[in-house]
Amino acid sequence: MSAAETVGEGVHDRGLPLSLAGRHNPWSIALIVSIATFMEVLDTSIANVALRHIAGGLAASVDESTWVLTSYLVSNAIVLPISGWLATVIGRKRFYMSCVALFTVSSLLCGLAPSLGWLIFCRVLQGIGGGGLAPSEQSILADSFAPEKRGMAFALYGVAVVVAPAVGPTLGGWITDNYSWHWIFFINVPVGILSLLLSYVFLVEPPAEKQNRERMRREGFRVDYAGFGLAAVGLGCLQVVLDKGEREDWFGSNFIVGFTIVSVAALLLLVLWELTRDDPIVDLPLLANRGFLAANLVMLALGFILFGTTQLLPQMVQEILGYTATSAGLVITPGGLAVMAAMPVVGLLLKVVQPRVLVVCGLVAVSLALFEMSGWNVQVAFRNIAWARVFQAAGIAFLFVPISTVAYVGLPAGKNNNASALINLSRNLGGSFGISLVQTWLARRGQFHQARLVEHLTPHDAGYQPLVDQLGATLGGNEPALAAMSQSLQQQAKMLAYIDIFHLLAWAALLMIPLAFLLPKAPLGGAPRLH
Repeated sequence: MSAAETVGEGVHDRGLPLSLAGRHNPWSIALIVSIATFMEVLDTSIANVALRHIAGGLAASVDESTWVLTSYLVSNAIVLPISGWLATVIGRKRFYMSCVALFTVSSLLCGLAPSLGWLIFCRVLQGIGGGGLAPSEQSILADSFAPEKRGMAFALYGVAVVVAPAVGPTLGGWITDNYSWHWIFFINVPVGILSLLLSYVFLVEPPAEKQNRERMRREGFRVDYAGFGLAAVGLGCLQVVLDKGEREDWFGSNFIVGFTIVSVAALLLLVLWELTRDDPIVDLPLLANRGFLAANLVMLALGFILFGTTQLLPQMVQEILGYTATSAGLVITPGGLAVMAAMPVVGLLLKVVQPRVLVVCGLVAVSLALFEMSGWNVQVAFRNIAWARVFQAAGIAFLFVPISTVAYVGLPAGKNNNASALINLSRNLGGSFGISLVQTWLARRGQFHQARLVEHLTPHDAGYQPLVDQLGATLGGNEPALAAMSQSLQQQAKMLAYIDIFHLLAWAALLMIPLAFLLPKAPLGGAPRLH
């Protein structure tokens, strides 16, 4: 498709184009924004397998090192809901490039960090830059392509969003094992510089945005400081509760109770405040659109399952099967390859099949893969784990692209910035809920199964003494036999806990199917429809 054929096919506002492609081919824009997307999403998972190395290198405990993850997620969550407003006020090109620049510079500073406190501070800056990237990128794509052509554009973008968390643990493990943890941050620098150069050359500020910003300047900027403060406090405290809840015994801790009260109060006040504003910093009225609300709920579920299982699988194979960090990452890498293969197919299918149908297929595929995982045991082979992840990842491809495409159907012109902020916030919150609740369930179900299994390891059980005698003869005494039995019991209890979670997530995916039928219909082909 030539540039001449594609120019003007995107969204218009009062007859003026909103596309940032200008006279360039929109597909070049889709490729450029996907580079920064991959870099940012990769950073949400790449540090997971390096925490022990970071703690050792900076003379900190492993528990303290988890703030490297938490600080990034907190600042990311705070920026997401207000990024649409900031992009409108500053201009999308300028805002987008500022986010890339901040992310790149802070990545360099993270790699040079001499202490844990300095690293956490730099991760906060990195999260602020990263939080503004995804909403800007999605609104750029939504405005640069006609509605019936967004499927393929979001498929290209989706490869970056879904593949990055899949390859992050593998790449992070390999870099940490072969070089040092500093390089998991340094690798962002050349990618960020390339993204900045391409964005400067190819992105063009559209006339409609210029007019809107000039109008806002004439009328005077009205900054919603109260809305910004409530969003920052509410989402920041919520993220701390989710990340620290399991370690602090949830509501048995005054620390967690206090942060929960502050978070709930701030978020309730935010809703009441923003609904009364003419220029809300968080555009909550968009959720009155039934289709957009359904898209956000399904995206929330997608984030829950994607991030929850991406955290769970590497942890399981290291904890139970004894895999190295690199091998644990390799377990989910085939899933990334499956996504790369499935995304273009989904983009083509969106030309002839309604998104809600593909979403149902995706939820069923994800559920079946999780049911397969719930049948594993402690002898499960690498290939079985990898194939299950492949089928699950292929199902996720059938979710992300249709949801991202249909979310913008029926929204007013000029609202794509705000819509992108909310849809990305839903995905990130889903991921936070997923990681937090999965870890909580894992700990509690592990304790439950251990207590049940211990009931059979007593001298009163008919099979107990023969087993002790058999192991004692093999291992050279009763003491090694009892130690081996204890180790096996703990391994079995943990495996049963993982199985319980896979089973629960499988049913959760099935229960989301009714929401798919609330998604709006999208144009499948024919003449472009302009807002």
